[in-house]
Amino acid sequence: MRKDDCIFCKIANGEIPSKTLYQDENFRVILDLGPATRGHALILPKAHYANLYELPEDTAAAAMKLAKRMAGTMTEKLHADGLNLVQNNGETAGQTVMHFHLHLIPRYKDDGQHILWKPNTVSEEELEEIQKQITE
Repeated sequence: MRKDDCIFCKIANGEIPSKTLYQDENFRVILDLGPATRGHALILPKAHYANLYELPEDTAAAAMKLAKRMAGTMTEKLHADGLNLVQNNGETAGQTVMHFHLHLIPRYKDDGQHILWKPNTVSEEELEEIQKQITE
């Protein structure tokens, strides 16, 4: 299924040109037009799913396998020192296009990016409360 007004559906299905690194019947991997670092790429399913919550489990598994393969190739060929795999769900989490996608962000020493977070402190009681809330 595709969504007619979705830019990533159009790119993934070849209606809009892209710098494609890989494609098969289910996915297209493209270079990001607003890259965090040199070689920043996106894994796009050709079918429309707004986010991880809508993604079928078999598609999620296939996306992760593709991410592993692409990460290895990109790290080797671009001589990257590491790689971030980023996936955002919802506007509050930083998702700007509501079509599931995985960011492959090659990292280089002193590249100036800070794709990290500041750790908070949490008490043992809070951890137990959160654990119960999720598992019950």
